Amino acid sequence: MVEASGRVAPAPPGLETVFRDERGHLFGVLYRLTGSTADAEDLVQSTFERALERPPADTARPWRPWLVRVAVNLGRDHLRRRRRRDYDGPWLPAPLETPDGELPFGVPEPVSTQGRYELMESVSYAFLLALERLTPTQRAVLLLRDVFEYDGRETAELLGLSEAGARQHLRRARRAMDDYDSTRQQRARHGPLALGQEAVQQILARFLAAIAAGDPKQVEELLAEDVVLETDAGGEYHAARIPVVGRNKVARFYVNISRLSGPPRPSIRLLNGEPAVVLDIIDPKPGISPRVATMATLDEAGRLKRIYSVLATRKLDGIAPAEAGG
Repeated sequence: MVEASGRVAPAPPGLETVFRDERGHLFGVLYRLTGSTADAEDLVQSTFERALERPPADTARPWRPWLVRVAVNLGRDHLRRRRRRDYDGPWLPAPLETPDGELPFGVPEPVSTQGRYELMESVSYAFLLALERLTPTQRAVLLLRDVFEYDGRETAELLGLSEAGARQHLRRARRAMDDYDSTRQQRARHGPLALGQEAVQQILARFLAAIAAGDPKQVEELLAEDVVLETDAGGEYHAARIPVVGRNKVARFYVNISRLSGPPRPSIRLLNGEPAVVLDIIDPKPGISPRVATMATLDEAGRLKRIYSVLATRKLDGIAPAEAGG
């Protein structure tokens, strides 16, 4: 904090402890809000910089409400700027490694299980994709109310809204989430978690083996007829800049890119709570991403129906490095 004299004022008492205790909670809020691990980390840092520069008037009171208000409003501003920028190809959320299905960040005082969406579901890839339909304010309101269980008054105060305005944003957000909500039961019956991690891992392993074999027909057998593939390279690497639709096209895309890429070191990880594939390319050729994370949803027959591949470097820092020799 800089005083009027130009001197740097000392940090508010206990701020280091507050940072240690609240960083995980703020990251959890901001990752859900932005869908980006890198952006969430940057915004957590900006929140604590704000605390150093312009701390709350009463630092003896609990810091969390003030920190969440600053963080969420910085996050809303970030989302508005992001939506105004052009993006090269599909924009996908950044995957986050969740070993053993555990949330990788702390929530010091866990909320109850009475929210509309549970904490692990709210970092699932399907949920983060659904949130992209919302405006920044709708997204913030929905997360505060239906995930973190703030009441209407608290949510309005955190976002600088009237209670009536917050309720209106929540109604619109829930309406925009209707498609997601209507498929939750289907995902519970046929999704990756319903099949069991081991079964999904076997499907993904067969998918990798079919691609390595270089035979599009083998790959096609594992794909739904109306499969859709989206790839997010952020303009850094070769990728499909529009969705690839249909079993034949998706199979040929994977076989062709495999021939161009170089030898892969594959691993099956838990990303966003579900089994996924991480490919580390041993000696990538020019224009080929050295790392690819691929998430998928399955149809009732256990075939890949929607495939999401993230190649952009900035979006892969939430995944641990490959083990040496692995």
